[in-house]
Amino acid sequence: MPKRPDTPCKHPRCAKLVPYGASYCEEHAPLHIHDVKSTKEKGYDSRWRKARKRFLKSHPLCEKCFDKGKLEKAKVVDHIIPHRGDQELFWNETNWQPLCKPCHDRKTMTVDRYQEFKY
Repeated sequence: MPKRPDTPCKHPRCAKLVPYGASYCEEHAPLHIHDVKSTKEKGYDSRWRKARKRFLKSHPLCEKCFDKGKLEKAKVVDHIIPHRGDQELFWNETNWQPLCKPCHDRKTMTVDRYQEFKY
């Protein structure tokens, strides 16, 4: 089976090639180790999963769909105001809303899209 071609390093103005699947060359990799954090590091741990489950049990319908007159089951607990790492805002239940996956994705890609996340 043929090997996939190497790809350019994703660091700005770096033309070095890296193996397929790697993002950065050896020189720039240490600069980007904190770029992507796991969901657990962002606060979505077992405590969040329990709170999410409880919230969806008491708020089973998507709020956006309900406003349009549709009854759609909520699958996601959305932070109305993105928490951006603020733990007080993260756990404030008045900042939560139940949404179906399409409504959540739409909101995330339009309203929340170009904000800087700090965790």
